[in-house]
Amino acid sequence: MASSRLKYLSLGVLVFQTTSLVLTMRYSRTLQSEGPRYLASSAVVVAEVMKILACLLLVLKDNSFSMRALNSVLRQEIARKPIETLKLAIPSGIYTLQNNLLYVALSNLDAATYQVTYQLKILTTALFSVSMLGRRLGVYQWLSLLLLMAGVALVQWPSDSAKPPAAAEAAAPSTGSQFVGVTAVLVACCSSGFAGVYFEKILKESKQSVWVRNIQLGMFGLVFGLMGMMMYDGERVTQSGMFQGYNTVTWAVVALQALGGLVIAAVIKYADNILKGFATSLSIILSTLISYFLLQDFDPTSVFFLGAIFVIAATFLYGYEGKPAPNPSRA
Repeated sequence: MASSRLKYLSLGVLVFQTTSLVLTMRYSRTLQSEGPRYLASSAVVVAEVMKILACLLLVLKDNSFSMRALNSVLRQEIARKPIETLKLAIPSGIYTLQNNLLYVALSNLDAATYQVTYQLKILTTALFSVSMLGRRLGVYQWLSLLLLMAGVALVQWPSDSAKPPAAAEAAAPSTGSQFVGVTAVLVACCSSGFAGVYFEKILKESKQSVWVRNIQLGMFGLVFGLMGMMMYDGERVTQSGMFQGYNTVTWAVVALQALGGLVIAAVIKYADNILKGFATSLSIILSTLISYFLLQDFDPTSVFFLGAIFVIAATFLYGYEGKPAPNPSRA
């Protein structure tokens, strides 16, 4: 009974985190307000600081809230293992790039289109798992990847052909923005797949706590984030500070981005593949409904709905993997 409750709690947390992050980020990037809009590069940096602090608290909790034990763990696992720590620089840099790309994507795409298209990370993760971890995919998984690609292609299918010339001309500026948004999502999917598999490989090769590993990721992410912020937004940061344009919504976005991954890591052990499929599907449906009824920045078509159904079906099919195929290379 308790296990069943934890599963449904995990489902609720996964749906809430996935949906709320996308919607609040989209809302924050399109909100009309006085003064300058907040800098995405600054939000990424603040999120890394929050993540490091949260992980430090979790490590402190695991060591009975002993500061001496915390100092010992940090010294032994980070300071005295520089090579192990440096291994995290690669995925950390990629994650930093990915986090910045998500802001670009949601500045140019509605939440529903973004949610569906971003499921291509299943494809990139699967391909990197095959090439880097030597995994074997079953027939259902390969079929799901084909279905996923078809679904995303349908979602991105142009629907302006039936519009009158005046409407098409009015929509022209958004076409370029959609191209930028889709490109950002595709690059983010590739970076997410590679960094996720690389991080999984590192976790499997060591016995370090996942929270310690996240502290190491956060340290490098903070450095890369600061470098990116000063490189691309240095002039604006110098003029108005890195917290320019921050409001309640901005802080909510930063907190969801920083703590969301840690929450998922904490509950994922209670969630199987089918449950994660449910969470993804519910998140796509909720994002579509809220984008249409509340944000009013999305006008769904029959082709979009068909593509979304394909993507949702692919998500479930990918989790349906029966008995794993034998791996001769690991025999």
